[in-house]
Amino acid sequence: MVEMVPVASSNVKAVGYDPEERELHVHFHSGGRYVYEGVSHEAHRALLAAPSVGSHLHQHIKGRHQHRKL
Repeated sequence: MVEMVPVASSNVKAVGYDPEERELHVHFHSGGRYVYEGVSHEAHRALLAAPSVGSHLHQHIKGRHQHRKL
């Protein structure tokens, strides 16, 4: 199980990362849970450091990485 870290965002509730699988786990306030594949450790760190997690996710992760809904 991937440890989820709460984030300050109006859209994203929590984010987790599996470095072995290079998977970014995202839990939205709406209840949706997604896994983005092939995400680097650096991309995960940049997401957590972004002023807006939701905007950063939309601009740098969505559409660039395969994903699946959990």
